[in-house]
Amino acid sequence: MTTETKWLRVSRELPCPVCEKTDWCLVAADKTACICPRTESAKRCGDAGFLHRLANAPRPYGPRCVTLRPATAPPDLSVLAASYREAATPDRLAAFAAELGAGPGSLIAFGVGWAAGYPAWAFPMTDPTTGTVTGIRLRPPVGRKFSVTGGKESLFLPAVMSPADEVLLVCEGATDAIAAHTLGFPNAVGRPSCTGGTAHLVAAVRRHRPAGVVVVGDNDEPGMRGAEALASRLTLFCRDVRVIAPPVGVNDLRAWVAAGATRPALEHLIHAAARRRLDLSLTTKGT
Repeated sequence: MTTETKWLRVSRELPCPVCEKTDWCLVAADKTACICPRTESAKRCGDAGFLHRLANAPRPYGPRCVTLRPATAPPDLSVLAASYREAATPDRLAAFAAELGAGPGSLIAFGVGWAAGYPAWAFPMTDPTTGTVTGIRLRPPVGRKFSVTGGKESLFLPAVMSPADEVLLVCEGATDAIAAHTLGFPNAVGRPSCTGGTAHLVAAVRRHRPAGVVVVGDNDEPGMRGAEALASRLTLFCRDVRVIAPPVGVNDLRAWVAAGATRPALEHLIHAAARRRLDLSLTTKGT
């Protein structure tokens, strides 16, 4: 790869060459590498995933080229997200809520807006410590999801969170969190991918001190592996951490809600899940 590599978001036309999925992953424009959050490698690229160099990729020769670009001021994403919220008319928002199988009030709670310039629905990502918008995920009516340039991933958070006696429900993605909020879980939050947002979630748990944390994984191997890894980390900061997944045959929480899931059904699944334990072992030098 050259010093400056252009990355493309995977799609149905360009699936990930490693996990063969059509979302979350990135592929280099020259097909020399990909970044996959589902399949681990020796090289991790932050919350984006793991770097994989493709076996049959051509190796460039000759001197590397570096393109110098003039510095530009980053966009004020909080202002941009506010303008998108104002552009989402009640009728348009209600139609989108019906499409997702969610309540319009939950979309409003998560600050969902309409980015007419793309055009796409806009989901702001917020730092739980500062409350500032760090990134905006865009979801067009047709085509793959992408993000506003210049942003960074954090969490999909509701504008208001309830007292600490409410469980913190951690979902994979914005629409799953919105679906959980629609069921009556006011402290539902979304992580940007099945492996992303760990540091921000630790910050959220330490800030809000919930009575319990429930990690909802997608019903596939990468989703459950990511949920288990997150749960192991959060046991350091919360005494009651559990992992659940939708019933067999249902891919994710939003699909389950669309199929008729209720809050009692989800609560039953939560209470039946085993509480994760923090196991500590002490070793002495020389043993």
